[in-house]
Amino acid sequence: MTSGRFILHAAAWAVVVFLMVPTLVVVPMSFGPAQHLQFPPTGFTLRWYSDYFADADWMSATWFSVRAGIIAAVGATVVGTMTALALVRGRVIGRRILDLLIVGPIVVPHIALAVALFLVFDRLRLNGTLVGFAIAHTVLAAPFAIFSVLAALYRFDADLEMAALSCGASRLRAFWHVTLPLILPGVLSGAMFAFIISFDEAVISFFISDIDGKSLPRKLFEDIDYNLTPVVAAVASLLSFVSIAVLIGGHVVGRMAARRRAG
Repeated sequence: MTSGRFILHAAAWAVVVFLMVPTLVVVPMSFGPAQHLQFPPTGFTLRWYSDYFADADWMSATWFSVRAGIIAAVGATVVGTMTALALVRGRVIGRRILDLLIVGPIVVPHIALAVALFLVFDRLRLNGTLVGFAIAHTVLAAPFAIFSVLAALYRFDADLEMAALSCGASRLRAFWHVTLPLILPGVLSGAMFAFIISFDEAVISFFISDIDGKSLPRKLFEDIDYNLTPVVAAVASLLSFVSIAVLIGGHVVGRMAARRRAG
């Protein structure tokens, strides 16, 4: 291995370790018996996880985030797939402007987007509602779904769909039975990323929440400020576990779809 590659690999692993260390510290703290956050823990207990599942406020916030994440994932996937198809196959007027709009939710600071959404939702009475969260998170997640489906479409052989059309299939039938199964890994990847983005999003959720409708990250922030216990570490660990599980699940489903396509 050359010195240049060694430095590159070392830098990459350094970044990985830097990103993983906070999680590796939080998880052990969530199992500690102390009444406060302590590392390293002096024992082992599942009390804080039990307290989390027994608390009605935590469960309400969790269920709220799960529902918002599912709706946002579906919405972002539908919007992302339609937009990707239009970009690849259609002659879009103002393509450069559309490209800028697509990456807008990624490059615009979330704090600025949060203020804008709060002001708009306040007039529409959507703050603290499931619909408001779903709309906001769909906007955030749509670019990732678009890019994921675009990557799949660029690898797709359009002649396969043309063959189906030449055999008498309608465009909708050709898309449903030919195109969609072949780009399904990209569609599923976009959906998984959309759910994770919605489930973990904190900045915008903090602005558009209220007493009756708050997400899990908003509840987490509140407890950090006013009721800091190892339950916070337990919830943070569960958020990490859920994100990892969703990513692994999406990868497995995508591999299965790819194998079925190859077979």
